Amino acid sequence: MVAIIIRKLTRGFDEIKEKGLTDCMRELRAKTHKFINIVALLTAILMLTSTAAATSATQYKEYPKVLVPIGRTAGIKLFSDGVLIVGISKIPTDKGDRSPAGDAGLKPGDIIVGLDSKKVTSVEDLRSILQSKSSNRLQVEYIRSGKKEKCYIQPAVSSEDGTRKLGAWVRDSMAGIGTLTFYDPQTGKFGALGHGINDVDTSALMPLAKGTLIMSRVVSVRPGEAGSPGELIGEFDVNREFGTLVSNTEFGVFGTMDISALKPIRGAMPVADISEIVPGKATILANVDGDNIQEYEIRIKKLYPSDDNSIRDMIIEITDPRLLAKTGGIVQGMSGSPILQNGKIVGAVTHVLINDPVRGYGIYIQKMLRHAYND
Repeated sequence: MVAIIIRKLTRGFDEIKEKGLTDCMRELRAKTHKFINIVALLTAILMLTSTAAATSATQYKEYPKVLVPIGRTAGIKLFSDGVLIVGISKIPTDKGDRSPAGDAGLKPGDIIVGLDSKKVTSVEDLRSILQSKSSNRLQVEYIRSGKKEKCYIQPAVSSEDGTRKLGAWVRDSMAGIGTLTFYDPQTGKFGALGHGINDVDTSALMPLAKGTLIMSRVVSVRPGEAGSPGELIGEFDVNREFGTLVSNTEFGVFGTMDISALKPIRGAMPVADISEIVPGKATILANVDGDNIQEYEIRIKKLYPSDDNSIRDMIIEITDPRLLAKTGGIVQGMSGSPILQNGKIVGAVTHVLINDPVRGYGIYIQKMLRHAYND
């Protein structure tokens, strides 16, 4: 189209020989303005097309249409990407108590990822680098609120054992029990918990370096009471790993697993759209005894408008007398139990209401899938 316009404009120049100069200049000016306007329009169209293509490229991938709901507990072991500071302490020295980490401005929740220009991935890394250096001032690289920062620290020599210390309590791994929500038979991906794995002392989301799923079974239950949430107590078979963690997000933990190690009681089910979820009767799949998965009746009491930053999308209430007799309601370890309604998987249990353990929160399954397939 641009080439046609240019050819037409060129023919206008040839007509100068046959017309008066003034008329030709006037006509040429008009055609030039027309040409410029059309080129500007074409440029705008091309820019809009490029923008649309770029926007399309950043859209979420298509989610699976069917999933296998699980409801089985698993041992989850996570190793952090860096060393999480869970507390600041003082070190006794020959010159009195010192707090190098505190003096340097470090705080609980900070994640140390480097020391003296060397990468730190574990407590052992930190200890090894610290003891191998004789200099009094070391550069610390750390992450705070998702942003990488730097500071300098002067380790203290303990008067108790003669070792160099930072004056910080640190952690590099966690282990616990949780419930698997879904398995994608097309990709081998799983989702669990419906919330992230957070440090128990600082509530910070643990940065994931690697993690595994370990076979487990529930050996006892401490029932929940008003003001005191209950919990599933499990035992792990550390020699039977059956999955790998890929991401730890605020909306669940995700990875890949071998489903043959489990015994799902349901086959693949359609994934519900948020618009299909309604208040009323529903069920959950939960594992509160041994390795047995059972289906229990609940009610979806209230639905909240979908908020991208929240995992509390619905309020649910346990109504099944069998589960109430066993657990008193929702207990720790049941997070991730899939919620089913009208033949579809609609979400997962996430939290218990501390003062009313019969009720708790759930997350929409679509929100879990968004983070499972796009993070």
